[in-house]
Amino acid sequence: MSTATPSTLREGWSVIGRGIRGQPRWFGLAVVGSVVYGIMTSLTAAAIGFVVDRAVTPAIAARSVTAGQLWFIGGVMSAVVLTTILGVIGRRLAGGVAMFNLGAMYRRQVTRQYLRLPLSWHHKHPSGQLLSNANADVEATWNIFGPLPMALGVVVMLVFGVLQMLIVDPWLAVVGLTVFPMLFVANIAFQRAMSPRVTRAQQLRADVSEVAHESFEAALIVKSLGREDHEAERFRAVTHELRDANIEVGRTRGRFDPAIEAIPTIGTLAVLFVGTLRVRSGLLSPAEVVQIAYLFSILAFPVRALGWVLAELPRAVVGWKRISAVLDAEGSMAYGPRRLPTGTASHLQAESLSYAYEIETEQGDADLNPAVVDVSLDIAPGSTVALVGPTGSGKSTLTNLMMRLVDPDTGAVLVDGIDLRQVRQGGVSEVAALVAQQTFMFDDSVRGNITLGLDHDDDAVWRSLDVAQGAGFVGDLRDGLDTHVGERGASLSGGQRQRIALARAVIREPQLLILDDATSAVDPSVEQAILSRLREASTGTTVLVVAYRMATILLADEVVYLEEGRVIDHGSHEQLLSRCVGYERLVTAYARESAERDAIAADEEVSR
Repeated sequence: MSTATPSTLREGWSVIGRGIRGQPRWFGLAVVGSVVYGIMTSLTAAAIGFVVDRAVTPAIAARSVTAGQLWFIGGVMSAVVLTTILGVIGRRLAGGVAMFNLGAMYRRQVTRQYLRLPLSWHHKHPSGQLLSNANADVEATWNIFGPLPMALGVVVMLVFGVLQMLIVDPWLAVVGLTVFPMLFVANIAFQRAMSPRVTRAQQLRADVSEVAHESFEAALIVKSLGREDHEAERFRAVTHELRDANIEVGRTRGRFDPAIEAIPTIGTLAVLFVGTLRVRSGLLSPAEVVQIAYLFSILAFPVRALGWVLAELPRAVVGWKRISAVLDAEGSMAYGPRRLPTGTASHLQAESLSYAYEIETEQGDADLNPAVVDVSLDIAPGSTVALVGPTGSGKSTLTNLMMRLVDPDTGAVLVDGIDLRQVRQGGVSEVAALVAQQTFMFDDSVRGNITLGLDHDDDAVWRSLDVAQGAGFVGDLRDGLDTHVGERGASLSGGQRQRIALARAVIREPQLLILDDATSAVDPSVEQAILSRLREASTGTTVLVVAYRMATILLADEVVYLEEGRVIDHGSHEQLLSRCVGYERLVTAYARESAERDAIAADEEVSR
């Protein structure tokens, strides 16, 4: 889309207006500084004409210069230059603060929106795109506030300078001003040519960020499956596209810049030529010709400054569209005013829950993939219930619904009789904790990863580690609780990360604890010890556990068996073995698979 089209200009000025409203004081100071700069730059011409007339011309006529004349010239010009410098400093400092404040403000808004949006929204948007929205797109949107204050200020310089030229000599002013329509036409043509190229380059910057982040996130898969060359080629392709797009932007600028720069020079030469003729005719003095020629040379600058703003408009519009797509995204969860009861184990209920993931077909249409279908559960306070089912049966989706990480399409989740959609924001996490199979570790100490900023003393941290069977290995670490685990816990084994994640949940003394295969990376004896300690420590806790191992299933008071998102049967382990064929086949297969996984986990622990 061309910058010169009304729609793009309208969108661009809308973005600018939003930014001005966001930083009115700093932007106002920047414009004031730019206006001072513009006025004083224009007055420089008058000052030059003044000193030429009062000091330079008499000195030339006398063929000598006095000390008074030198002081006069230096004083006048110094006053003009110093005031101009103050305007430049004010413009740049205030404009820079406005631009960086807008960037920081919208980065915060975008990241806060990410936290508000449910997992269902995040599932549809790759992490690389989200990083691009919060970084490259924010920068592209507000970088226009770099040249903008200067451009608005130099408009004053343009008006002020043209008035001076007309006052000094209208005919000579007309000669010079005839080139300005040429300059405006050249700038419009420049913007039309640049707009689609700048827009494409900005979009490709986001694509590069997405591909790079995806490659980093998939580092384990890439390395383990020997796909380094494939990923390098994929990254090379998109970066080369960006390179070519940026080169095309540079080529376009290179084609137009010489012509745009030459037009003011032609005008200056025309002014000098006609001015010389008028001096010979006695209609003008040399000082007046010098003043108009200088004015004309500096008046080309405001037109170029406006061109810089127009050049940034396409990037600003593209960046804002990508940002606003996040800020205006629907799906943010609605919260009510209620709080969940505290002090006793939670009573967890699911009433006719259904949930389906949106998927895109090969034709680009949206389709639904049901994950949970009409599930009803009633989990008594203080009990331990195991969710069992084959892969893809909806177990993890059900745990996400129970924690209100996503909302059901139909049905409701109730804790102590309260629909979670009626609970205030953050209220679920005050009484419930989830430990997922894929644990995330921050690049922080062991203590920091367990407390996550909460005010727990070291005794509480050690007690939670003891329940999670992690006190032994943490005590053996060189710096104990102060040991930094590295990015994503790179210095720890999978089992160690899971035990820290369990301690992170236990230290909060939750009334509802949900474990999504949270002990899969530890050997059976450690898992047995963890589950036994959890059961001992959770007399005031309701536990819902996604179970694969027999040891986990046997600790449960009740087992819920799922297939294809539906509850097929529920009861004790013995009851399901005797009456549910699918359950019996699955748990015997689990026993064989568990033995193999346990052997691998044990080997990993030994190797560490």
